[in-house]
Amino acid sequence: MNRKTWDPLVKTLRKLQLHEFTAAFLEALGPVNVLIAQMIYVSEPVLSLFVPPEQSQDFATTLEDPQDTALLIDALRTSSPKS
Repeated sequence: MNRKTWDPLVKTLRKLQLHEFTAAFLEALGPVNVLIAQMIYVSEPVLSLFVPPEQSQDFATTLEDPQDTALLIDALRTSSPKS
């Protein structure tokens, strides 16, 4: 998942005022993020009713890599609000 893919997610979470909660949640889970990624892969048939499969796969891939997860957390905390 790259920064371009994160932008809609970050924007949506900011709009819902969930960006800080999401960042704290991802940070607190640490190594469990890999397990969550696997759950996303398994749940993909159901998730595809709500989220495009590419987005859920990108998010799961991000959770599998601790460096990517840290970058997403940083993006959630540092990006400026956009309307």
